[in-house]
Amino acid sequence: MYMHLPDAVAKNLDAARLREVARACACTNLRKAARVVTQLFDEALAPSGLRATQFTLLVTGRLMGESTINELAERMAMDRTTLSRNLKPLMRSGLLEVRAGEDGRTRLVRVTPAGQQALEEAYPFWQQAQQEIVGVLGEERYEARLGDVARTLSLAARGPREAPSRTT
Repeated sequence: MYMHLPDAVAKNLDAARLREVARACACTNLRKAARVVTQLFDEALAPSGLRATQFTLLVTGRLMGESTINELAERMAMDRTTLSRNLKPLMRSGLLEVRAGEDGRTRLVRVTPAGQQALEEAYPFWQQAQQEIVGVLGEERYEARLGDVARTLSLAARGPREAPSRTT
């Protein structure tokens, strides 16, 4: 997306400030780390036929039992559109089942017996990747990072942020 910056703002964005953004940007650094971890788990889970996102959806769905799309999206910290896109291959494979709720407006999701079997088969692969990550960081640092992630996720509880006004 292109956004015109006033000349005064553009001139203030010197190389030093841009290097600081590249070094310290929470969004950039967390996304890079997430991509690396996701790739590691995807590779580890490949023999099971599941991707990391699919595995975690099955785990979360199994723990929640039958739940609405909204409840599952909230638990996964995903928007409904992204969740629906990620559910489709699991539904096609028969690992998840989605049905209309009693009021006809909600949709209920549940892990099928085939999904439970897929989880059992994938678990040892997940465990291997998990041990690798914890081994690299060390148990203490890993547990500290989990606390950091929980605090970061609490930002979602605040609700949508108001967009700052633009200077033109």
